[in-house]
Amino acid sequence: MSLADAKRLIIKVGSALLVDENTGKLRRAWLEALADDIALLRERGVEVIVVSSGAIALGRRLLGLDHRTISLADKQAAAATGQISLSQVWQEALGRNGMIMAQVLVTLEDMESRRRYLNARGTLNALLARGAVPLINENDTVATEEIRFGDNDRLGAKVAHMISADTLVLLSDIDGLYSADPRKNPDATLIPTVRELTPEIMSMAGAAPTMYSSGGMITKLLAAEIAMKAGCRMIIARGTIYHPLKAQLDGGPHTLFLPSESPLAARRHWIATSLSARGKIFVDAGAAKALRSGKNLLAAGIAKVEGSFKHGDAVRVMDADGTEIARGIASYSAEETRQIMGQSSQEIETTLGYSRGNAVIHCDDLVIDDV
Repeated sequence: MSLADAKRLIIKVGSALLVDENTGKLRRAWLEALADDIALLRERGVEVIVVSSGAIALGRRLLGLDHRTISLADKQAAAATGQISLSQVWQEALGRNGMIMAQVLVTLEDMESRRRYLNARGTLNALLARGAVPLINENDTVATEEIRFGDNDRLGAKVAHMISADTLVLLSDIDGLYSADPRKNPDATLIPTVRELTPEIMSMAGAAPTMYSSGGMITKLLAAEIAMKAGCRMIIARGTIYHPLKAQLDGGPHTLFLPSESPLAARRHWIATSLSARGKIFVDAGAAKALRSGKNLLAAGIAKVEGSFKHGDAVRVMDADGTEIARGIASYSAEETRQIMGQSSQEIETTLGYSRGNAVIHCDDLVIDDV
């Protein structure tokens, strides 16, 4: 299993890779080499999302904030200043290969609020469907210390969970997870594969080494925990070299964290076990048969709606006899579903004035009950 198997890939790039620690200047040639790697992956049919740090690091230099410790207000000022530069350099680097970049700024609140989460997920899926490369960063300009991720390793893992990515790559300053800090212990050995985050594995983490990095190995292991639970494999690999992703395609050293199930299986398990149903949708015999064969739930097959659920809530799907046959996440609220039930998918936008897609429940958001 390698990077070549990825279908939907998230690449996390830290400030220490983008910005030279001594000069505070952008490592432009390195970034252009990484953009070439992204173009190569896209040519292979891989959907790519980039989670990039660097706004604060670039802004610090522009504002003359060269000292190691700065206040929250100065960080937010640096983020506001540096975010423009960060977006511009990424657009230029990706544009060299004919790629379109789309900037997406998020906060922890966006991940915790169900409505914001669904809106962000929909936006990212739409961008990928249209061939853009989303560039994601934490919105440090408005986030307070209490609502910050604090590092983009975990942000990358959260985004992987949000959009059901199958692979997350964290580019680092070392080849992966070692049995001890290789900068201090010459006998440290690279751990090639991790299948479970045991206390022994967690104890191998060290501290963040540079003034531009807020992470370190511990945040990468915390990210691995999030990603593995979401069914997403995670790779820690050296990013300091030119063409770091091509190096991985060529079999370069890394640590691979393997989940026990696929992203889709993990998502369905989450739907089945972690979400409380807010209502019921009754379907006709034809729709029930279609659902059991792996199809979407369409408005045409809906006969009745009970309860008061919102877009993004979990609902029970019942057959004509009142037996629960599935559970899923509704793309439309109860009131919206009542308005469009029995109609063809083409009529949804005419009836509501907008559309969230043809499916009232997408098959990926549906768990069929065992018969």
